[in-house]
Amino acid sequence: MKYILQTIQIIIATSIIALILLQAKGVGLGRTFGGGGEFYKSKRGVEKIVFYLTIFAVSVFLLSSVISLFYS
Repeated sequence: MKYILQTIQIIIATSIIALILLQAKGVGLGRTFGGGGEFYKSKRGVEKIVFYLTIFAVSVFLLSSVISLFYS
């Protein structure tokens, strides 16, 4: 069971990295350091789906980490 949880965590962690990199696509360095906040842009379509998938993946990763504490 311990190895299954570790494998699941590796898969989820890889997907979280990919989802975060998809969100950061097209964002310049100016926005990273606080610039580019002059207008409000809401998330729509695929961007919103990726955002919610990231939240779900992080929640599942947190849950699997807590479960793996009990099995170790």
